Amino acid sequence: MSNLTRREWNKLALGAAVAVTLPAGIFAAGKPNSKIKGVQIGAQSYSFRDRSLDDAIKAYVEIGLSSCELWSGHLEPRGLKRDDIRKWRLTTPLNFFSLVSEKFKKAGIDLYALNYSFREDYTDEEIARGFEIAKALGAKAITASSNVSTAKRIDPFAKKYKMRVGMHNHSNIRANEFATPDDFAKAMEGMSEYICVNLDIGHFTAANFDAVDYLSKHHGRIVTLHIKDRKRDQGANVVFGEGDTPIKPVLELLMKNKWQIPANIEYEYKGEDTVAEVKRCYEYCRKALGA
Repeated sequence: MSNLTRREWNKLALGAAVAVTLPAGIFAAGKPNSKIKGVQIGAQSYSFRDRSLDDAIKAYVEIGLSSCELWSGHLEPRGLKRDDIRKWRLTTPLNFFSLVSEKFKKAGIDLYALNYSFREDYTDEEIARGFEIAKALGAKAITASSNVSTAKRIDPFAKKYKMRVGMHNHSNIRANEFATPDDFAKAMEGMSEYICVNLDIGHFTAANFDAVDYLSKHHGRIVTLHIKDRKRDQGANVVFGEGDTPIKPVLELLMKNKWQIPANIEYEYKGEDTVAEVKRCYEYCRKALGA
C-alpha cells in the first residue's frame, strides 16, 4: 500500500474536485441533443483521453453530444500505481462523485454509464465500490473490460445494487477475456439479468464476427454499443466509413426497432485534433441515420 497520508489523499480528492469546474462560457452554444430519430448517439469519454474532465465536458457540448459513458480515467488522479488507485477509489468521499454528476447535468449531458473495469485482482470491497460510485454519479449502468471468470463475483453486487453491467469485448481472442459470442454466453450463463454486454462493434468486426447478427439476437442484454470502424482480420482502427464495421446497418437496426441502446462513439484512430475527429464521427452517424 502507498505511504500517502490521509491529508495527502484529501488533497488529491480536493484537486480532482477543483479540476471538474466547468469552464466559463460552456453554455454559449446551448444544451446538446444527440438523439437522432430515436437513436441516442453519445461518446465514451475515453475518446477525449488527451484532456481533462473539464475539457472533455466542454467537448461534448461543443460537438453537441448529450450522452456520456464516463471512463474511470477521467475521475481518477493520473499517474498513480495500482494500489494507490485502489486506495483512492475506496477512500474518496462519494460526495465527490455526486458533484461530478452535477457538472454533467448542468451541461445537459446524460451520464448514462460508468466505465469501471472489474478485473480478477479486484477485492470484493473494490467491486462494491464501483457500484457505489456509479450510483453516486447517477449512472444507469456500468461497462467493464473485465475477465470472463469475474462475472460470477460481480453478479451478487449487480443484483444488490440493481444495476446492469455490460461486459466489453476486444478483438484479441484470449483465454478469460471477452472477444467472441461464446465469451459473452459463458459469462452470462447461470447469472442474473444484470450481467449483460457492452458490444464494441469495431472490435467484434476485427475479430471476424457479425455485429448486426449479434445485435439482432441479443439486443435485450446489450447495455451500450461502442461505435468505431475497424478492418476485419484484426485490422486497424480507421476513419468512420473506411473500415469493415457495419456502422450504418447497426444504427439503422436501432432506429427501425426503437431499441433504447445508447450508441457511443469511441474515437481510437489517429487524427490531428480529438474534438474535430469525434465531431467527424458524429456527423457520419447522423448521415447514417438520414439526418
